[in-house]
Amino acid sequence: MSRKFYFYLLTGLFLLISFSSSLLSQAGRGTARLSGVVVDENGKPISNAKVVIVFAETRGFQQETVTNKKGEWAFIGLGTGNWEITVTAEGYSPQTVVSYVRQLEVNPKVTIKLQKAKSSHPWVQDDATLDILQKAEDLLKSGQYDEAIAQFELFLEKNPQAYPVLLQIGHAYREKGETETALKFYHEAAEKAKTDPLMGKEVMGKALAAIGECYLRQNNYEEAQKFFQQSLEAYPDDENLAYNVAEIYFANARYQEALQYYQLAVKIKPNWPDPYLKMGYVYINLGELGRAVEALEKFLTLEPPDSERTALVKNILATIKK
Repeated sequence: MSRKFYFYLLTGLFLLISFSSSLLSQAGRGTARLSGVVVDENGKPISNAKVVIVFAETRGFQQETVTNKKGEWAFIGLGTGNWEITVTAEGYSPQTVVSYVRQLEVNPKVTIKLQKAKSSHPWVQDDATLDILQKAEDLLKSGQYDEAIAQFELFLEKNPQAYPVLLQIGHAYREKGETETALKFYHEAAEKAKTDPLMGKEVMGKALAAIGECYLRQNNYEEAQKFFQQSLEAYPDDENLAYNVAEIYFANARYQEALQYYQLAVKIKPNWPDPYLKMGYVYINLGELGRAVEALEKFLTLEPPDSERTALVKNILATIKK
């Protein structure tokens, strides 16, 4: 065969792959409209309920809205296929239904009935089990890791939907030094977060950051950086996540990386004093005293004047400026 033939063959394959990728990226988008109503057990409309719709085939296209005073909701721009609709409202248990959407005809209205929640937490079947969770948290904080794991697992057994607890189990194993077991739980939490339209982004961000911390403790800086970056891509608007990543780097004396994430935290929440305080400490460790003064003085403008931290920072500044 000629070189020209191979050229056309490869070009055709490239175009086919590109076209397929383009179709995949647009999966779920279309011209259809889907509407419905959210009601309680007595058929009364529930206003201000959060409605999240996800294209079930790829989970790559998602929209959300809230119901009006009549409990009504609507979405437009939907493609043909199955759509998962998840509804949450204060005082009610979450409800997920699947509706098939067609583009070439009018789709029937979807009525979603919510039941009064037995618990104030969406993943908790019985509030009485929250005592188990609190006991587990206390054991974890006191360094009783095996006992904490047993209590977390008991809580999860009684509340199978409470998958974020997998993160806490992972933390306990990490602190025990069983990194590989911890990673297993973090990855499991991240996998379950993919199908959670309520807190999935937050849990995913925390799980990826926890994985990054495990790699950092193993001095695998390249993998750690990769997962920290992924965590912030998963949950980009959370200043606490950025700050916590910075704290992990700071605790491991990785000051340049810590600085990057403290700066991100203040970019997300400019009037938060804590990152400025830690930026001051970073600059001191880097020997950049001029920038340390700037960060600490900025901290003083945001921190209450009568706090213990204010007095501490004033003493630090006085020492630097001598």
